[in-house]
Amino acid sequence: MRDYLALTKPRICVMVMITAAIGFVLAGGGSRFTLWAMTAGVGLASAACGCLNQVIEQEPDGLMRRTQKRPLPAGRVSSTDALGFGITLAVAGLGILSFVGELPFVITAFTVALYVMAYTPLKKVTPHTTWIGAVAGATSPMIGWAAARGHLDLGAWILFAIQFLWQIPHFLAMFWIHREDYARAGFKVMPVVDPRATAAQIALHSFTLLPAAVLPSLVGMTGVGYGVGALVLSTAYLGIGLRASWTMTTTDTRRLFLASLAYLPILFGLMLWAS
Repeated sequence: MRDYLALTKPRICVMVMITAAIGFVLAGGGSRFTLWAMTAGVGLASAACGCLNQVIEQEPDGLMRRTQKRPLPAGRVSSTDALGFGITLAVAGLGILSFVGELPFVITAFTVALYVMAYTPLKKVTPHTTWIGAVAGATSPMIGWAAARGHLDLGAWILFAIQFLWQIPHFLAMFWIHREDYARAGFKVMPVVDPRATAAQIALHSFTLLPAAVLPSLVGMTGVGYGVGALVLSTAYLGIGLRASWTMTTTDTRRLFLASLAYLPILFGLMLWAS
């Protein structure tokens, strides 16, 4: 059971479920049943993505030190069983969301298809898959918003923009730290293909994240307190990102990666507090 849980990438599942719930609450909420059903459906769909991703990447995972002990490359779960498990999770998640609403179902189905059929296989083809993956990773608050309101408006797109822009420095920092592993596995991530572009993208997206983070206060989604807090938090994050992009040392990129893990929960916590 522990191996099947590992196939779902549980930490990512938890983040996806929490951000979907935040989108639901910020959109005005609704019944508890809708909230729990939407969260469960999104969690199962995210688990399916993690599982199917590992099925497709079983061979390269075996070549990377950070992933070679995963259940599939280590031989603890067969690829056939993992594939069946992943498909079952996807069907269950989308089935639940079909009762939540048409738009949450459509967004989630699009996300699963984008992650499994585009982002995952194209990682060996082009370094620009980071943006495709960031799109798939930023839809969770939109799903929650759609479940609460039945449509998407400016607030949903702002949440999407924040989560999208946050992911670029986050993942580029991780790719940089493990760039030798990714090169060994044949992944054409940006740090492997173009280190200078990696530094530029970290700086650019750290900059653009700041105005996106402050925007909820400017459009009336949250109070002034959030805007001040978001400005301070994002300025600190920008400083860490700029330092990492300037030096591109493992120490500074690791500091950026760890800061990114703290940044999004704190920012969304402030948003909930001030909404």
